[in-house]
Amino acid sequence: MRYSLDQLEIFSAVVEAGSFSAAARRQQRTQSSVSAAIANLEADLGVLLFDRATKTPSLTEPGRRLLREVSEVLDRCLELERHAQSLAEAIEPGMTLAIEVPYRTLTPTLAAFARQFPFVDLHIRNALEGDVSALVQEGAAQLGVAFSQPNYARELGFVQMGKLVMSHVVARGHPLAQAGQVDFAELHRHRRLAFSAHSERLPSSEYLGATRLWRAESHAALVELTRAGLGWATLPRQLVLAELASGELVELRLAAYPHTDWLVGVDLLWNKSRPLGPAAEWLRGQLARFKISEQDSAGHPTTF
Repeated sequence: MRYSLDQLEIFSAVVEAGSFSAAARRQQRTQSSVSAAIANLEADLGVLLFDRATKTPSLTEPGRRLLREVSEVLDRCLELERHAQSLAEAIEPGMTLAIEVPYRTLTPTLAAFARQFPFVDLHIRNALEGDVSALVQEGAAQLGVAFSQPNYARELGFVQMGKLVMSHVVARGHPLAQAGQVDFAELHRHRRLAFSAHSERLPSSEYLGATRLWRAESHAALVELTRAGLGWATLPRQLVLAELASGELVELRLAAYPHTDWLVGVDLLWNKSRPLGPAAEWLRGQLARFKISEQDSAGHPTTF
């Protein structure tokens, strides 16, 4: 392989500019050097790239076919330069983000992060037992997004990002699905399916106790158990919108709170004693400014 990256760039420039002379002006070269570069590239590749029978050279069929590959090579070279620049600027090659809330609420910010730091690998963790704060405190995750909890460890910093609706749901064939309003005594007579970390820790969850309790370490597991009719569960409404819309799951209205939704805060967490890299610091700033919100049952935003 004797051809050079410079020759490929000149080839691409001639195609974009429409002529050897226009490409020479754009690249601040002499026309003779551009012509020589193309001739050498054709000799190295063993094919004619341009038809010179007319005043303005046009691509030959081999030239058109090879142009696609040349463009890919040049794009990869630009990507290599950007990656090298990222490493030179001491941007961390990867980071871990622990997420407890429905992912769809954060995808706009994650998409912006992907554009800003295309070479930083992101590891998204769903903490066992749902304890996102423990992952951040231990340094296993640089940032965490979780439902608000009381009494964070002293070294944790946090800011509230907004509020989401938590819904009490059952399968449509469950006995509670037929009730207009449900009081706590009725809830307690049926099996409760609870997210391990939240069974007793969310605000007002002390009212949701039940004689029979199954715990799961992920919201996805709770959705499947609830769909199977094995009990009632309290889940982020954003997680079960499709099931509620189809009627597969039914939202329970509590007699104690007939006109209000159960709103739970969402916090962004970080460890104040552990410095963040440039990418993680950027993401923390973006998440801190990002407002998590949805419409409640009355059509009002949950976060202002």
